[in-house]
Parts: sequence; structure tokens; C-alpha cells
Amino acid sequence: MTRIKDMFAGMSDSGQPITISSKKKKLFLALFASLLLVSIVIGVVVGVKSRKSDSDSSNFRTSAAHTVLKSSCSSTLYQDLCYSAIASVPGMSEKVTSQKDVIELSLNITKEAVEHNFFTIEKLIKTLKGLTKREKGALHDCLEMVDETLDELHEAVEDLEKYPTKKTLRQHAGDLKTLISSAITNQESCLDGFSHEEADKHVREVLLAGQVHVEKMCSNALAMIKNMTDADIATYEKEMKLNGRKLKEEEEVDSSSGIKWPEWLSAGDRRLLQASGVTPNVVVAADGSGNYRTVSAAVAAAPSKSSSRYVIRIKAGVYRENVDVPKSKTNIMFMGDGRKTTIITASKNVVDGSTTFNSATVAAVGQGFLARDITFQNTAGPSKHQAVALRVGSDLSAFYQCDMLAYQDTLYVHSNRQFFINCLVAGTVDFIFGNAAVVLQDCDIHARRPNSGQKNMVTAQGRTDPNQNTGIVIQKSRIGATSDLRPVQSSFPTYLGRPWKEYSRTVVMQSSITDVIVPAGWSEWSGSFALNTLFYAEYQNTGAGAGTSGRVTWKGYKVITSATEAQSYTPGSFIGGGSWLRATGFPFSLGL
Repeated sequence: MTRIKDMFAGMSDSGQPITISSKKKKLFLALFASLLLVSIVIGVVVGVKSRKSDSDSSNFRTSAAHTVLKSSCSSTLYQDLCYSAIASVPGMSEKVTSQKDVIELSLNITKEAVEHNFFTIEKLIKTLKGLTKREKGALHDCLEMVDETLDELHEAVEDLEKYPTKKTLRQHAGDLKTLISSAITNQESCLDGFSHEEADKHVREVLLAGQVHVEKMCSNALAMIKNMTDADIATYEKEMKLNGRKLKEEEEVDSSSGIKWPEWLSAGDRRLLQASGVTPNVVVAADGSGNYRTVSAAVAAAPSKSSSRYVIRIKAGVYRENVDVPKSKTNIMFMGDGRKTTIITASKNVVDGSTTFNSATVAAVGQGFLARDITFQNTAGPSKHQAVALRVGSDLSAFYQCDMLAYQDTLYVHSNRQFFINCLVAGTVDFIFGNAAVVLQDCDIHARRPNSGQKNMVTAQGRTDPNQNTGIVIQKSRIGATSDLRPVQSSFPTYLGRPWKEYSRTVVMQSSITDVIVPAGWSEWSGSFALNTLFYAEYQNTGAGAGTSGRVTWKGYKVITSATEAQSYTPGSFIGGGSWLRATGFPFSLGL
């Protein structure tokens, strides 16, 4: 109290100390104490209010973030997983202000889960004893697909960060949905490698939980992407119509030629493809007259991650090899001397220990793969079961005047966006199968004579998620029988397809169908599996096998009568062909 008392000691005008009476001292002391108390109280109140304000602000942000999260997850198939996975991210409330933020977080969490699966698979390869040849092969297939999935998720995150300004909304939507649809397919394909024998199932069980978790996470991201892009496209189109303006072109248009080119094609390639002929970079000739004797050697020597078209001319001859065009080899083109004279052939198959995935004579994965005037063949025969002639996982890939010849599982349209024009596909069981978004246009699709007791299935489409933008479309083509089947076709029923996976989707339209196809048209896979969830449709087909009066009556089957609905399955709509097919130099029709 002495220091307080000193504070009240005054000075006279002359500078001499003055004395305050005891009563006045008490009054001043009481007044000062009151002022001091008030200031302390005010300070405390202000501090409390400040902390409360900070807390309220934080609570508001948390509440707002959780509201956005809950709303975003409401469109997914696995809502609890969607919410719990993202809500547990440290600092989530600071990171989430929009649905786009939720999707990006979801993709990054999924990447971590995929990396975990990669290490699990590597560990199994090193530690599991007594693995069969096919099991080892299946595990290596899984490593390849996990690696591809990581790239797809990384690319999706990069694409999402640019959304919606760097491309048109439809291009953004198509690219994002394709990337995540492919990621989902990779998880399924990994597990499918362990479905041939009882022993395989033990390895499958070890991988199952991790693969399914990633698949569900991808499914949730895909659902949110579809929800976001559908809404944005609808809003944009409504605004354009209200303002009386035309919709912005969905493709990049070359101002000098009017030709629409994809973004990844260089100016040099545009000039090359506009020229009368295509100049090869290298020549493959079995007789040694070219740069390489094998196709594989030419692919291995091709530049990696090339943005320019790299043309490999394959001279007439029979090339007995398995060829892999990996994801690192982009924009490769195989140009043969003729589909009857340039033949790449092999015979890997499941019975002899391969996986279906790895049995392909040629596997094309690198983006932008093109092929023309070549036969892809697997000669394993009908008794060797799954034996693939051509497997395609290349996005924006196209094939012109090519033959795909085998028996069971001839053409594996594995994933991404693909186009086949004026090709021949021949086989027996499920001979066009997979989960790409693919259109076969102006093609000859012929069933062959299978083994005794077998039935022919033209397609076995593998869509597992209703939001995947995948399916098999056969348009303006000819479905019939090869010369060995025609005389005995009544002994071997042939169907347009059967549902390999739950949301199988196949459309056959504007095609000629012979009486090789039985009146029911479509076959079950196993009992009632997928009959309510599949989508099988036909539109304006002709021929003895095209009648629909005797077709199956499943909930998922329909006869399309609307041209507007049919238009959604044309190359222009279904695979976004307007933005990339012209650059292939191949003929095509975008619409009906």
C-alpha cells in the first residue's frame, strides 16, 4: 500500500510537498481502488469476449465445414465411410469450404490407402511360400494396376485443382470421371486375377479388405465428382440459354482448318496427320530390313512420355511375341502393311498358368495409342479358356482396320476411352469384355465355333459402380458368325452379352444382326445376379436376329425408342470423340 500512497503525494506550486488529510487520503484510496477494479474487470471481460469470439469463430468454421462435408457425402454410395474418413483429417475444418475441397481431401486419403496396398502386395510377393505361377503373375498384375491407380489419382487431383477454368466443363467432367472410373476398375482387375482355382482364393482373401476399401473410397470420390460437375454443367447451360447465347464449343478448334484437336497433340503432329501420308519414325521387319526385328524392341526404344506421335511401321510378316506398350510410352502408333499381312501372334492363356490380364498378345496402356492395318491374335484355342489377343487400357486410343482373333476373351477393353472403326473381332465366350468406355463402329463382330457344350457371348461388360462412365457400345456394325460356326450354329447358342459385373452396360444400335443371335438376345451370368442393376439396350437394329419381341424381360433391359437417348451412346457423347477422334486420322461418325 505504501507505493499507492506515494502515488497520491502531491507537490505545491512552489515545488514543496503538500500534505493530504487522513480522511481525504481514505477517499482517494477508495476511488483509486474502484477505478483499478473496474479496469481489471473490463480487461477480463474483454479477454473472455475475445476468447469466446475466437472460439465461436472456430466453432462456426467447424460447423460450416461439417455441413459441407455432410452435404457432399450425401451423394455417395458409402456415406459413413465418406464422412468418417474426411472428418478425421487434422485441420479438416480449415481445409473444407466447398465440395471441391471435400473431393480433393478424399482423393488424397485414397492415395495413402493405395500406397499401403502397394507395400502389402510387395510383402506378399517376398514372404508367401508355395505360390503358383499364376498367383505370382496375379500379384505382379496387382502391382502394375496399383501403380496406375496412383498415377490416376495424382492426375485427378491436379485436374481438380484447375477445375473449372482450364477446360470446358464437359471436358473436365469427362476426364475426372474417366480417371476415377479406371481407378475403380484396377482394384477389381487385381482381385479378378485370383479367381481361377481354390488356392487362388487364399491370396485373394489377404488382399480383399485393402482393395475393397480403396474401391469404396474411389466410388465416393466419383459420386461427388459426378454430382458437382452435373450441377455445374446444368447451371452453365441454363445461364447460356437464358442469355440467348450458344454453348461454348466443347473442343479445341484449329482456326486454320476447322479441325478439332485434343489438347495433348502437338502442332507438329497436327501437320503430320493432315498430310497425305504418315511418316514412320522407325520400321520393324522380321527379315532384318528395318530398324528392329521385333515390335517389342521398337516399343522399348521409343521415347517415354512423348507428347508427339511416334509411328512404328510394322512391315508384313508374322511376329511371334507378346508386346507391352506400358503407361510410360505415350502417343505410340502401330502402322501395319495390312491386316492380313501384318500379324502379331502369341498363345499365353489361363490353363497354362497365365492370368487373363497378362495373357494378352498385345497390351496397350500408354495414353493415345493408335493402330491400323494389323492383326492381333491369340492362338491358344478354345480349350485353353481365357486367352486375350488384345488388351487396351490406353485412354484416347483408336484402332482402324485391325483384326482381333482368338476364342474366349479375345478383346479386353480394360479401361479408359477407346474407339474401334472398321475392325473384325472374332471369338467365342465373352469375346469382347472389360470396363472401358468404348464404341465399336462399322465393325464385323463374329462368333466362332466354341468347344462342345459352350455358349457364345459377344460381350461381358464389367461396370461395378453406377457412376462409372463406362460401357460397350456397338454401333453401325455387323454381328454374325464365322464360316466354321454357321453350319452348326443351332448347336451353340449365341447371345449379345451377359453381365460380368453388377452394373454391366452394353448398347447395340443401328447394327445388322444375323440369326446367329438367339431370340432371347441376352444371357444370365449366374441366376438373378445383376438382372435389375444392369443396363442392356438395343436401338434400330436390323436383320434376322434383331427382333426384340422375344427378348429377355429383365428390369435392366430396354428397347430404346428415343433418338435423343440413343445419341448419348454415340462417339460424340459417350467417349467425347469430338475433341480427339479427328486427330487420329481415322474415319469416324460422331452421331447417329
